[in-house]
Amino acid sequence: MGIKYNHSKKYFVVSYSRRHPVTKQSTTIRRQGIKTKYVAERVYRELIIKMSQKLNEVIDPFWPEVVNKFLINFSNRGVANSTLTNYKSSLELHTFPIWENRRVNSITTSEIRDLILDGLSYFSESHRKSMLKFIKAVFRFALESDILQRDPTPKLRFKIGEKIKKVLSENEVKVFLKEAKLQNHLWFPVWAIACFTGMRSGELFALRWDRIDLNKRVMVICTSWTKENGFKETKSGDDRIVEIAPNLLPLMLELQKYNNDGFVLPRIREWTTGCQAKILKQFLGEIDLPLIRFHDLRASWATIMLSKGIEPIKVMSMGGWKCESS
Repeated sequence: MGIKYNHSKKYFVVSYSRRHPVTKQSTTIRRQGIKTKYVAERVYRELIIKMSQKLNEVIDPFWPEVVNKFLINFSNRGVANSTLTNYKSSLELHTFPIWENRRVNSITTSEIRDLILDGLSYFSESHRKSMLKFIKAVFRFALESDILQRDPTPKLRFKIGEKIKKVLSENEVKVFLKEAKLQNHLWFPVWAIACFTGMRSGELFALRWDRIDLNKRVMVICTSWTKENGFKETKSGDDRIVEIAPNLLPLMLELQKYNNDGFVLPRIREWTTGCQAKILKQFLGEIDLPLIRFHDLRASWATIMLSKGIEPIKVMSMGGWKCESS
């Protein structure tokens, strides 16, 4: 027993030592200045409990602590800020309220299954599948960090159907662009280039004149932009060449007259704050056209191209889609 009497100072010294089960490093807790043996024995029992609690905090930390350590490790892998934000917000929103005071080793497979299938039943299959992926990533990190001996994440199947997105027909696109031009709408050049090229919003925002040859009627798409990550490579990671349609050339020549710091399109404040879909829907509602997202202009372009007999492989190439290998 770690109780010793200091004869010179006339008090008891109490200590308790224990090795860390993983690192094997010895840890000692000590108390001194205790006047009686009875109190010393009580303090000794308290030190045993305190040591167990201390080791549990290291060996079996609480869920939020493991999540935060995972996010730090995840960010050091060079993932995009938007991806990191998605993981962080989703994990905090869906798991902290129920597992905030739970040690990571106490969370069971059935609890994770109940959360995904029942707790998130009002969310889409795609969202639940992503949430399961996020949780599994945390447990995998805990496993690799010797915090856990096994990953409790269950294997679940999700029925994610290929939903047909809303698109504008060719005639609707003509009406849309005609009305936007007549009203001299600030977003007209953005919408026009989107409808004629199938470019993503971030690619349009990052489009610069030094990547365009109006004589050859081609543009090189090699950069994208998001408010979270700034300028970076395109979503596919590849450069691609897009043909400038003859009907789009007059607009490009008109835009060339303006100085936008080398950028083709104007720097619109609502664009930098991510409100492009809201502005588009508002305008479409005013002219009585189907309400679609900004990204659906890209799908509309692809649908029109395919309806004109353009080969799917060429549409995919121009649009920056990659063929998934089986």
